[in-house]
Amino acid sequence: MEAMSDERATTGEHATFETLGLREELLKALTALGYEEPTPIQQEAIPPLAEGRDLLGQAATGTGKTAAFSLPVLQRLEAHRRAKPPVALVLVPTRELAVQVSEALHRYGKDLGARVLPVYGGAPIVRQLRSLESGVDVVVATPGRALDLVNRGALHLGDIATVVLDEADEMLDMGFAEDLEAILDETPQDRQTVLFSATMPRRLDALARRHLSDPVRITIAREKAASGEAPRVRQTAYVVPRGAKPAALGRILDVEAPTAAIVFCRTREEVDTLTETLNGRGYRAEPLHGGMSQEQRDKVMGRLRSGTADLLVATDVAARGLDIEQLTHVVNYDVPSAPESYVHRIGRVGRAGREGVAITLAEPREHRMLKTIEKVAGSPITVEKVPTVADLRARRLDLTRGALRESLLTDDLDRFRVVVESLADEFDLMEVALAAVKLAHEAGNGVDDDEEIPQVAFRPDSGGGKAPRAGNGRDAGARGDGGRPPRRAASGPAGRLFVGLGREAGIRPGDLVGAITGETGLTGRDVGSIEIHQRFALVEVPEGAVDEVVQALRATMIKGRKATVRRDRS
Repeated sequence: MEAMSDERATTGEHATFETLGLREELLKALTALGYEEPTPIQQEAIPPLAEGRDLLGQAATGTGKTAAFSLPVLQRLEAHRRAKPPVALVLVPTRELAVQVSEALHRYGKDLGARVLPVYGGAPIVRQLRSLESGVDVVVATPGRALDLVNRGALHLGDIATVVLDEADEMLDMGFAEDLEAILDETPQDRQTVLFSATMPRRLDALARRHLSDPVRITIAREKAASGEAPRVRQTAYVVPRGAKPAALGRILDVEAPTAAIVFCRTREEVDTLTETLNGRGYRAEPLHGGMSQEQRDKVMGRLRSGTADLLVATDVAARGLDIEQLTHVVNYDVPSAPESYVHRIGRVGRAGREGVAITLAEPREHRMLKTIEKVAGSPITVEKVPTVADLRARRLDLTRGALRESLLTDDLDRFRVVVESLADEFDLMEVALAAVKLAHEAGNGVDDDEEIPQVAFRPDSGGGKAPRAGNGRDAGARGDGGRPPRRAASGPAGRLFVGLGREAGIRPGDLVGAITGETGLTGRDVGSIEIHQRFALVEVPEGAVDEVVQALRATMIKGRKATVRRDRS
Protein backbone atom coordinates (compact mmCIF):
# COMPACT_ATOMS: atom_id res chain seq x y z
CA MET A 1 0.00 0.00 0.00
CA GLU A 2 1.07 3.56 -0.54
CA ALA A 3 2.45 5.68 2.27
CA MET A 4 0.15 7.79 4.40
CA SER A 5 -0.79 11.12 2.88
CA ASP A 6 -3.08 14.10 3.30
CA GLU A 7 -2.24 14.80 6.95
CA ARG A 8 -5.06 17.00 8.25
CA ALA A 9 -5.69 18.98 11.39
CA THR A 10 -8.89 20.59 12.55
CA THR A 11 -9.34 23.97 10.91
CA GLY A 12 -11.76 25.52 13.37
CA GLU A 13 -13.77 26.97 10.45
CA HIS A 14 -17.49 27.14 11.02
CA ALA A 15 -19.41 24.43 9.18
CA THR A 16 -22.88 22.96 9.17
CA PHE A 17 -24.10 19.55 8.08
CA GLU A 18 -25.59 21.25 5.01
CA THR A 19 -22.20 22.62 3.95
CA LEU A 20 -20.74 19.12 4.23
CA GLY A 21 -22.99 18.10 1.32
CA LEU A 22 -25.06 15.47 3.09
CA ARG A 23 -28.21 14.21 1.35
CA GLU A 24 -31.64 15.47 2.35
CA GLU A 25 -32.71 12.30 4.15
CA LEU A 26 -29.70 12.51 6.49
CA LEU A 27 -30.13 16.22 7.15
CA LYS A 28 -33.76 15.60 8.09
CA ALA A 29 -32.74 12.85 10.53
CA LEU A 30 -30.02 15.00 12.11
CA THR A 31 -32.41 17.90 12.57
CA ALA A 32 -34.98 15.62 14.22
CA LEU A 33 -32.26 14.33 16.58
CA GLY A 34 -31.31 17.88 17.55
CA TYR A 35 -27.85 17.95 15.93
CA GLU A 36 -26.96 21.55 15.12
CA GLU A 37 -23.41 21.53 13.78
CA PRO A 38 -20.66 18.96 13.24
CA THR A 39 -17.89 18.27 15.74
CA PRO A 40 -14.31 18.81 14.54
CA ILE A 41 -13.82 15.17 13.55
CA GLN A 42 -17.12 15.10 11.65
CA GLN A 43 -16.18 18.32 9.87
CA GLU A 44 -12.81 16.85 8.85
CA ALA A 45 -13.82 13.26 8.08
CA ILE A 46 -17.20 13.43 6.33
CA PRO A 47 -16.14 15.16 3.06
CA PRO A 48 -13.25 12.80 2.14
CA LEU A 49 -15.21 9.73 3.26
CA ALA A 50 -18.21 10.79 1.18
CA GLU A 51 -15.81 11.00 -1.79
CA GLY A 52 -14.73 7.41 -1.19
CA ARG A 53 -11.26 8.12 0.23
CA ASP A 54 -9.62 5.81 2.76
CA LEU A 55 -9.13 7.43 6.14
CA LEU A 56 -7.01 6.92 9.27
CA GLY A 57 -8.42 8.84 12.22
CA GLN A 58 -6.90 9.15 15.68
CA ALA A 59 -9.62 10.31 18.05
CA ALA A 60 -10.69 9.58 21.62
CA THR A 61 -14.09 8.40 22.77
CA GLY A 62 -16.62 11.23 22.78
CA THR A 63 -15.37 13.16 19.75
CA GLY A 64 -18.34 12.18 17.57
CA LYS A 65 -16.53 9.60 15.44
CA THR A 66 -19.56 7.29 15.17
CA ALA A 67 -21.42 9.89 13.15
CA ALA A 68 -18.17 10.77 11.34
CA PHE A 69 -18.08 7.35 9.65
CA SER A 70 -21.80 6.45 9.78
CA LEU A 71 -23.06 9.45 7.82
CA PRO A 72 -20.70 8.91 4.83
CA VAL A 73 -21.62 5.19 4.75
CA LEU A 74 -25.30 6.17 4.54
CA GLN A 75 -24.54 9.01 2.11
CA ARG A 76 -23.33 6.42 -0.42
CA LEU A 77 -26.12 3.91 0.29
CA GLU A 78 -28.84 3.32 -2.28
CA ALA A 79 -32.19 4.35 -0.74
CA HIS A 80 -34.52 1.42 0.04
CA ARG A 81 -32.01 -1.02 -1.42
CA ARG A 82 -33.34 -4.56 -2.01
CA ALA A 83 -30.18 -6.61 -2.66
CA LYS A 84 -29.32 -9.05 0.15
CA PRO A 85 -25.51 -8.95 0.68
CA PRO A 86 -24.25 -6.03 2.80
CA VAL A 87 -22.36 -3.13 1.25
CA ALA A 88 -20.75 -1.87 4.45
CA LEU A 89 -19.09 -3.63 7.39
CA VAL A 90 -18.25 -1.95 10.70
CA LEU A 91 -15.99 -3.93 13.03
CA VAL A 92 -15.96 -3.02 16.74
CA PRO A 93 -14.35 -4.62 19.82
CA THR A 94 -17.42 -5.32 21.99
CA ARG A 95 -21.08 -6.23 21.83
CA GLU A 96 -22.09 -3.01 23.65
CA LEU A 97 -20.37 -0.88 21.03
CA ALA A 98 -21.90 -2.99 18.25
CA VAL A 99 -25.36 -2.21 19.62
CA GLN A 100 -24.62 1.51 20.02
CA VAL A 101 -23.19 1.92 16.51
CA SER A 102 -26.03 -0.03 14.90
CA GLU A 103 -28.60 2.07 16.77
CA ALA A 104 -26.91 5.25 15.53
CA LEU A 105 -26.85 4.01 11.93
CA HIS A 106 -30.52 3.06 12.18
CA ARG A 107 -31.48 6.50 13.51
CA TYR A 108 -29.50 8.38 10.87
CA GLY A 109 -30.63 6.14 7.99
CA LYS A 110 -34.29 5.72 8.90
CA ASP A 111 -35.57 7.73 5.93
CA LEU A 112 -33.29 5.76 3.58
CA GLY A 113 -34.76 2.47 4.74
CA ALA A 114 -31.29 1.39 5.89
CA ARG A 115 -31.19 -2.22 7.08
CA VAL A 116 -28.62 -2.41 9.88
CA LEU A 117 -27.72 -5.63 11.71
CA PRO A 118 -25.61 -5.86 14.89
CA VAL A 119 -23.68 -9.14 15.03
CA TYR A 120 -21.90 -10.24 18.21
CA GLY A 121 -21.30 -13.18 20.50
CA GLY A 122 -23.72 -13.83 23.33
CA ALA A 123 -26.79 -13.30 21.13
CA PRO A 124 -28.73 -16.12 19.39
CA ILE A 125 -26.89 -16.85 16.15
CA VAL A 126 -30.06 -18.24 14.55
CA ARG A 127 -31.64 -14.79 14.61
CA GLN A 128 -28.55 -13.26 13.03
CA LEU A 129 -28.49 -15.95 10.33
CA ARG A 130 -32.14 -15.28 9.56
CA SER A 131 -31.54 -11.53 9.23
CA LEU A 132 -28.58 -12.05 6.92
CA GLU A 133 -30.66 -14.37 4.77
CA SER A 134 -33.40 -11.71 4.51
CA GLY A 135 -30.89 -9.09 3.43
CA VAL A 136 -29.02 -6.24 5.14
CA ASP A 137 -27.20 -3.09 4.06
CA VAL A 138 -24.77 -2.53 6.95
CA VAL A 139 -23.39 -5.16 9.34
CA VAL A 140 -21.90 -3.96 12.64
CA ALA A 141 -19.94 -6.83 14.14
CA THR A 142 -17.37 -8.00 16.62
CA PRO A 143 -14.50 -9.70 14.75
CA GLY A 144 -14.96 -13.16 16.26
CA ARG A 145 -18.64 -13.47 15.38
CA ALA A 146 -18.11 -11.86 11.95
CA LEU A 147 -15.43 -14.42 11.04
CA ASP A 148 -17.60 -17.23 12.40
CA LEU A 149 -20.44 -16.16 10.08
CA VAL A 150 -18.06 -15.81 7.14
CA ASN A 151 -16.77 -19.34 7.73
CA ARG A 152 -20.36 -20.63 7.90
CA GLY A 153 -21.04 -19.06 4.51
CA ALA A 154 -23.75 -16.84 6.03
CA LEU A 155 -21.98 -13.47 5.79
CA HIS A 156 -20.99 -12.68 2.21
CA LEU A 157 -18.46 -9.87 1.86
CA GLY A 158 -18.08 -9.79 -1.92
CA ASP A 159 -20.23 -6.65 -2.31
CA ILE A 160 -18.62 -4.71 0.55
CA ALA A 161 -17.81 -1.16 -0.55
CA THR A 162 -16.74 0.20 2.86
CA VAL A 163 -15.06 -1.41 5.87
CA VAL A 164 -14.76 0.57 9.13
CA LEU A 165 -12.46 -0.53 11.97
CA ASP A 166 -13.69 1.36 15.03
CA GLU A 167 -11.52 1.42 18.18
CA ALA A 168 -8.97 -0.60 16.25
CA ASP A 169 -6.34 -0.47 19.00
CA GLU A 170 -8.80 -2.13 21.39
CA MET A 171 -9.44 -4.92 18.87
CA LEU A 172 -5.72 -5.61 18.58
CA ASP A 173 -5.34 -5.60 22.37
CA MET A 174 -8.14 -8.16 22.64
CA GLY A 175 -6.31 -10.54 20.32
CA PHE A 176 -8.30 -9.96 17.12
CA ALA A 177 -5.34 -9.12 14.87
CA GLU A 178 -5.49 -12.30 12.80
CA ASP A 179 -9.29 -12.23 12.66
CA LEU A 180 -9.16 -8.71 11.24
CA GLU A 181 -6.63 -9.79 8.61
CA ALA A 182 -8.81 -12.79 7.64
CA ILE A 183 -11.94 -10.64 7.36
CA LEU A 184 -10.25 -7.94 5.31
CA ASP A 185 -8.89 -10.61 2.94
CA GLU A 186 -12.52 -11.65 2.20
CA THR A 187 -13.51 -8.14 1.06
CA PRO A 188 -12.87 -6.62 -2.39
CA GLN A 189 -9.48 -5.04 -3.00
CA ASP A 190 -11.06 -1.80 -4.20
CA ARG A 191 -13.12 -1.29 -1.03
CA GLN A 192 -12.96 1.91 1.02
CA THR A 193 -11.23 1.28 4.36
CA VAL A 194 -11.71 3.51 7.40
CA LEU A 195 -9.77 3.08 10.65
CA PHE A 196 -10.42 4.95 13.90
CA SER A 197 -8.35 4.56 17.04
CA ALA A 198 -7.73 6.48 20.26
CA THR A 199 -4.05 5.53 20.23
CA MET A 200 -1.69 4.57 17.43
CA PRO A 201 0.65 1.76 18.55
CA ARG A 202 3.27 0.62 16.06
CA ARG A 203 1.53 -2.58 15.02
CA LEU A 204 -1.71 -0.72 14.32
CA ASP A 205 0.15 1.68 12.08
CA ALA A 206 1.56 -1.36 10.27
CA LEU A 207 -1.93 -2.80 9.77
CA ALA A 208 -3.08 0.56 8.37
CA ARG A 209 -0.20 0.65 5.90
CA ARG A 210 -1.09 -2.83 4.66
CA HIS A 211 -4.80 -2.25 4.17
CA LEU A 212 -5.38 1.49 3.58
CA SER A 213 -4.68 3.02 0.19
CA ASP A 214 -3.43 6.63 0.08
CA PRO A 215 -5.51 7.55 3.13
CA VAL A 216 -6.47 10.92 4.52
CA ARG A 217 -5.00 11.07 8.02
CA ILE A 218 -6.83 13.02 10.73
CA THR A 219 -5.73 13.60 14.31
CA ILE A 220 -8.26 15.06 16.72
CA ALA A 221 -7.25 15.99 20.24
CA ARG A 222 -9.46 14.83 23.09
CA GLU A 223 -12.98 16.04 22.69
CA LYS A 224 -13.79 19.58 21.81
CA ALA A 225 -17.36 20.73 22.00
CA ALA A 226 -18.96 22.26 18.91
CA SER A 227 -18.26 25.66 20.44
CA GLY A 228 -14.55 24.82 20.45
CA GLU A 229 -14.38 24.60 24.25
CA ALA A 230 -11.86 21.99 25.35
CA PRO A 231 -12.81 19.30 27.84
CA ARG A 232 -11.72 19.63 31.43
CA VAL A 233 -10.73 16.43 33.18
CA ARG A 234 -9.33 16.66 36.68
CA GLN A 235 -6.96 13.70 37.05
CA THR A 236 -6.14 12.56 40.57
CA ALA A 237 -4.42 9.56 42.13
CA TYR A 238 -4.59 8.35 45.72
CA VAL A 239 -1.91 6.08 47.18
CA VAL A 240 -3.72 3.32 49.06
CA PRO A 241 -2.63 -0.05 50.52
CA ARG A 242 -4.50 -2.87 48.77
CA GLY A 243 -6.41 -3.93 51.88
CA ALA A 244 -7.72 -0.40 52.43
CA LYS A 245 -8.99 0.15 48.90
CA PRO A 246 -12.73 -0.56 49.52
CA ALA A 247 -12.86 1.86 52.45
CA ALA A 248 -10.77 4.45 50.61
CA LEU A 249 -12.99 4.30 47.53
CA GLY A 250 -16.11 4.77 49.64
CA ARG A 251 -14.52 7.74 51.39
CA ILE A 252 -13.43 9.35 48.11
CA LEU A 253 -16.88 8.87 46.54
CA ASP A 254 -18.50 10.36 49.65
CA VAL A 255 -16.36 13.47 49.26
CA GLU A 256 -16.66 13.69 45.45
CA ALA A 257 -20.45 12.98 45.36
CA PRO A 258 -20.54 12.02 41.63
CA THR A 259 -23.71 12.32 39.57
CA ALA A 260 -22.79 9.08 37.79
CA ALA A 261 -19.53 7.14 37.83
CA ILE A 262 -17.88 4.06 36.36
CA VAL A 263 -15.51 2.15 38.64
CA PHE A 264 -13.17 -0.11 36.64
CA CYS A 265 -12.00 -3.41 38.17
CA ARG A 266 -9.78 -6.19 36.84
CA THR A 267 -11.93 -9.28 37.46
CA ARG A 268 -15.56 -10.33 37.69
CA GLU A 269 -15.09 -11.40 41.31
CA GLU A 270 -13.74 -7.96 42.20
CA VAL A 271 -16.70 -6.33 40.44
CA ASP A 272 -19.24 -8.39 42.40
CA THR A 273 -17.50 -7.92 45.76
CA LEU A 274 -16.99 -4.18 45.33
CA THR A 275 -20.59 -3.71 44.18
CA GLU A 276 -21.83 -5.30 47.42
CA THR A 277 -19.47 -3.11 49.46
CA LEU A 278 -20.63 0.10 47.79
CA ASN A 279 -24.30 -0.83 48.14
CA GLY A 280 -23.59 -1.42 51.81
CA ARG A 281 -22.37 2.19 52.05
CA GLY A 282 -25.64 3.45 50.63
CA TYR A 283 -24.67 3.81 46.98
CA ARG A 284 -26.88 2.50 44.20
CA ALA A 285 -24.23 0.41 42.45
CA GLU A 286 -24.69 -2.02 39.56
CA PRO A 287 -22.20 -4.63 38.28
CA LEU A 288 -21.25 -5.14 34.62
CA HIS A 289 -18.98 -7.96 33.44
CA GLY A 290 -18.64 -10.76 30.90
CA GLY A 291 -20.47 -13.28 33.07
CA MET A 292 -23.77 -11.46 32.57
CA SER A 293 -26.24 -12.09 29.76
CA GLN A 294 -27.00 -9.37 27.24
CA GLU A 295 -30.44 -8.92 28.79
CA GLN A 296 -28.87 -8.36 32.22
CA ARG A 297 -26.41 -5.85 30.74
CA ASP A 298 -29.20 -3.93 29.02
CA LYS A 299 -31.15 -3.69 32.29
CA VAL A 300 -28.08 -2.38 34.12
CA MET A 301 -27.45 0.30 31.49
CA GLY A 302 -31.13 1.28 31.56
CA ARG A 303 -30.98 1.78 35.33
CA LEU A 304 -27.82 3.89 35.04
CA ARG A 305 -29.18 6.10 32.26
CA SER A 306 -32.52 6.60 34.03
CA GLY A 307 -30.81 7.61 37.27
CA THR A 308 -32.05 4.59 39.22
CA ALA A 309 -28.37 3.69 39.73
CA ASP A 310 -25.48 6.12 40.10
CA LEU A 311 -22.46 3.81 40.10
CA LEU A 312 -21.43 1.23 37.50
CA VAL A 313 -18.76 -1.23 38.67
CA ALA A 314 -17.35 -2.91 35.57
CA THR A 315 -14.51 -4.84 34.01
CA ASP A 316 -12.63 -2.99 31.31
CA VAL A 317 -13.78 -5.33 28.55
CA ALA A 318 -17.47 -5.19 29.54
CA ALA A 319 -17.49 -1.37 29.66
CA ARG A 320 -15.73 -0.72 26.36
CA GLY A 321 -17.81 1.29 23.96
CA LEU A 322 -20.32 2.50 26.55
CA ASP A 323 -21.45 6.09 26.09
CA ILE A 324 -23.15 7.58 29.17
CA GLU A 325 -24.15 11.22 28.77
CA GLN A 326 -24.46 12.07 32.49
CA LEU A 327 -21.14 10.47 33.48
CA THR A 328 -19.07 12.75 35.74
CA HIS A 329 -16.43 10.43 37.24
CA VAL A 330 -14.24 7.56 36.06
CA VAL A 331 -12.47 5.56 38.77
CA ASN A 332 -9.59 3.16 38.21
CA TYR A 333 -9.85 0.81 41.19
CA ASP A 334 -6.46 -0.52 40.06
CA VAL A 335 -3.81 1.21 37.95
CA PRO A 336 -4.56 0.09 34.35
CA SER A 337 -2.12 -2.50 33.05
CA ALA A 338 -1.53 -0.46 29.89
CA PRO A 339 -1.50 3.33 29.39
CA GLU A 340 -3.85 3.07 26.40
CA SER A 341 -6.62 1.75 28.67
CA TYR A 342 -6.29 4.86 30.82
CA VAL A 343 -6.60 7.10 27.75
CA HIS A 344 -9.78 5.29 26.68
CA ARG A 345 -11.31 5.54 30.14
CA ILE A 346 -10.76 9.25 30.76
CA GLY A 347 -12.15 9.99 27.28
CA ARG A 348 -15.62 9.23 28.68
CA VAL A 349 -15.84 12.33 30.90
CA GLY A 350 -15.30 16.07 30.54
CA ARG A 351 -17.55 16.42 27.50
CA ALA A 352 -19.19 19.52 26.08
CA GLY A 353 -17.13 21.81 28.31
CA ARG A 354 -18.27 20.18 31.56
CA GLU A 355 -15.65 19.18 34.10
CA GLY A 356 -15.01 15.49 34.45
CA VAL A 357 -13.00 13.69 37.09
CA ALA A 358 -10.62 10.73 36.64
CA ILE A 359 -9.55 9.02 39.87
CA THR A 360 -6.96 6.26 40.23
CA LEU A 361 -6.28 4.17 43.34
CA ALA A 362 -2.59 3.27 43.21
CA GLU A 363 -0.62 0.99 45.49
CA PRO A 364 2.72 2.25 46.88
CA ARG A 365 4.72 0.08 44.43
CA GLU A 366 2.96 1.47 41.32
CA HIS A 367 4.77 4.81 41.10
CA ARG A 368 6.56 4.04 37.82
CA MET A 369 3.39 2.70 36.19
CA LEU A 370 1.56 5.91 37.01
CA LYS A 371 4.41 8.01 35.62
CA THR A 372 4.27 6.07 32.35
CA ILE A 373 0.52 6.65 32.11
CA GLU A 374 1.06 10.35 32.76
CA LYS A 375 3.51 10.51 29.86
CA VAL A 376 1.20 8.71 27.43
CA ALA A 377 -1.91 10.63 28.47
CA GLY A 378 -0.01 13.89 28.01
CA SER A 379 -1.36 15.48 31.17
CA PRO A 380 -0.32 15.49 34.85
CA ILE A 381 -1.98 13.29 37.46
CA THR A 382 -2.12 14.99 40.84
CA VAL A 383 -1.34 12.72 43.79
CA GLU A 384 -3.50 13.53 46.82
CA LYS A 385 -4.01 12.09 50.29
CA VAL A 386 -7.05 9.93 51.00
CA PRO A 387 -9.68 12.08 52.74
CA THR A 388 -9.59 11.77 56.52
CA VAL A 389 -12.58 11.37 58.82
CA ALA A 390 -12.37 15.11 59.47
CA ASP A 391 -12.39 15.83 55.70
CA LEU A 392 -15.44 13.64 55.27
CA ARG A 393 -17.31 15.28 58.12
CA ALA A 394 -16.48 18.73 56.74
CA ARG A 395 -17.73 17.70 53.31
CA ARG A 396 -20.97 16.33 54.75
CA LEU A 397 -21.52 19.55 56.69
CA ASP A 398 -20.98 21.49 53.46
CA LEU A 399 -23.64 19.37 51.76
CA THR A 400 -26.04 19.95 54.65
CA ARG A 401 -25.36 23.70 54.55
CA GLY A 402 -25.98 23.75 50.80
CA ALA A 403 -29.24 21.82 51.12
CA LEU A 404 -30.49 24.14 53.86
CA ARG A 405 -29.53 27.24 51.89
CA GLU A 406 -31.37 25.95 48.81
CA SER A 407 -34.43 25.26 50.96
CA LEU A 408 -34.32 28.76 52.46
CA LEU A 409 -34.13 30.29 48.98
CA THR A 410 -36.69 28.16 47.17
CA ASP A 411 -39.08 26.33 49.53
CA ASP A 412 -42.34 27.52 51.11
CA LEU A 413 -41.52 27.18 54.81
CA ASP A 414 -44.55 28.90 56.35
CA ARG A 415 -46.22 25.63 57.35
CA PHE A 416 -43.30 24.96 59.71
CA ARG A 417 -43.45 28.40 61.37
CA VAL A 418 -45.78 27.25 64.16
CA VAL A 419 -43.23 24.57 65.20
CA VAL A 420 -40.38 27.08 65.43
CA GLU A 421 -42.50 29.66 67.26
CA SER A 422 -43.68 27.13 69.87
CA LEU A 423 -40.12 25.93 70.49
CA ALA A 424 -38.87 29.54 70.68
CA ASP A 425 -41.03 30.04 73.78
CA GLU A 426 -38.93 27.38 75.53
CA PHE A 427 -35.50 27.52 73.83
CA ASP A 428 -33.17 30.07 72.29
CA LEU A 429 -33.67 30.33 68.49
CA MET A 430 -30.00 29.41 67.89
CA GLU A 431 -30.49 26.17 69.84
CA VAL A 432 -33.61 25.36 67.80
CA ALA A 433 -31.66 25.96 64.60
CA LEU A 434 -28.77 23.79 65.81
CA ALA A 435 -31.11 20.89 66.61
CA ALA A 436 -32.81 21.22 63.21
CA VAL A 437 -29.45 21.23 61.41
CA LYS A 438 -28.34 18.15 63.39
CA LEU A 439 -31.46 16.20 62.39
CA ALA A 440 -31.16 17.30 58.73
CA HIS A 441 -27.47 16.37 58.69
CA GLU A 442 -28.00 12.91 60.17
CA ALA A 443 -30.97 12.21 57.90
CA GLY A 444 -29.07 13.21 54.78
CA ASN A 445 -25.67 11.68 55.50
CA GLY A 446 -26.20 8.60 57.61
CA VAL A 447 -23.79 7.42 60.27
CA ASP A 448 -20.34 8.99 60.51
CA ASP A 449 -17.41 6.88 59.32
CA ASP A 450 -14.93 6.82 62.21
CA GLU A 451 -12.33 4.50 60.63
CA GLU A 452 -9.10 6.27 59.71
CA ILE A 453 -7.46 4.97 56.52
CA PRO A 454 -3.65 4.57 56.60
CA GLN A 455 -1.87 7.43 54.85
CA VAL A 456 0.96 5.97 52.73
CA ALA A 457 3.25 7.27 50.01
CA PHE A 458 4.75 5.89 46.81
CA ARG A 459 7.94 3.89 47.01
CA PRO A 460 9.79 5.63 44.14
CA ASP A 461 11.36 3.30 41.57
CA SER A 462 10.28 0.30 43.61
CA GLY A 463 8.58 -3.08 43.03
CA GLY A 464 5.91 -3.80 40.51
CA GLY A 465 8.44 -4.64 37.84
CA LYS A 466 8.89 -2.59 34.74
CA ALA A 467 6.23 -0.10 33.85
CA PRO A 468 4.30 -0.96 30.71
CA ARG A 469 5.79 0.53 27.58
CA ALA A 470 3.67 2.98 25.70
CA GLY A 471 2.37 1.94 22.34
CA ASN A 472 3.80 -1.57 22.20
CA GLY A 473 0.38 -3.24 22.29
CA ARG A 474 -0.71 -5.46 25.12
CA ASP A 475 -1.22 -8.64 23.16
CA ALA A 476 2.16 -9.71 21.86
CA GLY A 477 0.92 -13.24 21.35
CA ALA A 478 -1.76 -12.14 18.88
CA ARG A 479 0.61 -10.46 16.47
CA GLY A 480 0.37 -11.55 12.91
CA ASP A 481 4.05 -10.99 12.06
CA GLY A 482 5.16 -14.56 12.79
CA GLY A 483 7.85 -13.33 15.19
CA ARG A 484 6.07 -13.85 18.47
CA PRO A 485 8.22 -13.35 21.54
CA PRO A 486 7.53 -15.67 24.47
CA ARG A 487 4.52 -14.47 26.43
CA ARG A 488 4.65 -14.14 30.20
CA ALA A 489 1.62 -13.90 32.45
CA ALA A 490 1.21 -11.05 34.90
CA SER A 491 3.37 -11.33 38.02
CA GLY A 492 2.30 -13.94 40.54
CA PRO A 493 1.55 -17.66 40.36
CA ALA A 494 0.11 -18.94 37.08
CA GLY A 495 -2.32 -21.76 36.40
CA ARG A 496 -2.40 -23.75 33.16
CA LEU A 497 -5.56 -24.54 31.21
CA PHE A 498 -6.27 -27.39 28.81
CA VAL A 499 -8.32 -26.31 25.77
CA GLY A 500 -9.59 -29.17 23.59
CA LEU A 501 -8.92 -27.47 20.24
CA GLY A 502 -5.59 -27.23 18.46
CA ARG A 503 -3.87 -26.85 15.07
CA GLU A 504 -6.28 -29.36 13.54
CA ALA A 505 -9.11 -26.89 14.24
CA GLY A 506 -7.09 -23.94 12.91
CA ILE A 507 -6.56 -22.48 16.39
CA ARG A 508 -3.99 -19.69 16.69
CA PRO A 509 -2.66 -17.84 19.77
CA GLY A 510 -4.74 -14.80 18.86
CA ASP A 511 -7.93 -16.89 18.95
CA LEU A 512 -7.25 -17.96 22.52
CA VAL A 513 -6.16 -14.52 23.72
CA GLY A 514 -9.18 -12.92 22.05
CA ALA A 515 -11.58 -15.42 23.63
CA ILE A 516 -10.09 -14.93 27.10
CA THR A 517 -9.91 -11.13 27.02
CA GLY A 518 -13.28 -10.83 25.30
CA GLU A 519 -15.16 -12.89 27.89
CA THR A 520 -13.31 -12.13 31.14
CA GLY A 521 -11.79 -9.15 32.90
CA LEU A 522 -8.24 -10.16 31.88
CA THR A 523 -6.11 -8.22 29.40
CA GLY A 524 -3.59 -9.51 26.89
CA ARG A 525 -0.80 -8.92 29.42
CA ASP A 526 -2.42 -11.34 31.86
CA VAL A 527 -2.22 -14.29 29.44
CA GLY A 528 1.03 -16.24 29.73
CA SER A 529 2.63 -18.86 27.52
CA ILE A 530 0.51 -20.60 24.89
CA GLU A 531 1.32 -24.04 23.46
CA ILE A 532 -0.76 -25.21 20.51
CA HIS A 533 -0.63 -28.93 19.71
CA GLN A 534 -2.41 -30.90 17.02
CA ARG A 535 -5.67 -31.48 18.93
CA PHE A 536 -5.37 -29.31 22.04
CA ALA A 537 -3.76 -26.18 23.45
CA LEU A 538 -2.28 -25.23 26.83
CA VAL A 539 -2.66 -21.65 28.11
CA GLU A 540 -1.24 -19.98 31.22
CA VAL A 541 -3.38 -17.44 33.11
CA PRO A 542 -3.09 -15.96 36.62
CA GLU A 543 -3.87 -18.64 39.23
CA GLY A 544 -6.63 -16.57 40.79
CA ALA A 545 -8.44 -16.27 37.45
CA VAL A 546 -8.36 -19.95 36.41
CA ASP A 547 -11.94 -20.76 37.46
CA GLU A 548 -13.28 -17.58 35.85
CA VAL A 549 -11.52 -18.31 32.54
CA VAL A 550 -12.64 -21.96 32.50
CA GLN A 551 -16.26 -20.95 33.09
CA ALA A 552 -16.10 -18.19 30.44
CA LEU A 553 -14.50 -20.36 27.73
CA ARG A 554 -16.94 -23.19 28.33
CA ALA A 555 -19.79 -20.74 27.66
CA THR A 556 -18.39 -19.28 24.44
CA MET A 557 -17.23 -20.39 20.99
CA ILE A 558 -13.62 -20.44 19.82
CA LYS A 559 -13.30 -20.22 16.04
CA GLY A 560 -16.99 -21.14 15.86
CA ARG A 561 -16.57 -24.32 17.91
CA LYS A 562 -17.29 -25.39 21.48
CA ALA A 563 -14.22 -26.64 23.32
CA THR A 564 -13.51 -28.79 26.35
CA VAL A 565 -11.83 -26.47 28.86
CA ARG A 566 -10.41 -27.47 32.24
CA ARG A 567 -7.42 -26.98 34.48
CA ASP A 568 -4.48 -28.89 33.02
CA ARG A 569 -3.72 -32.03 35.04
CA SER A 570 -0.40 -32.90 33.42
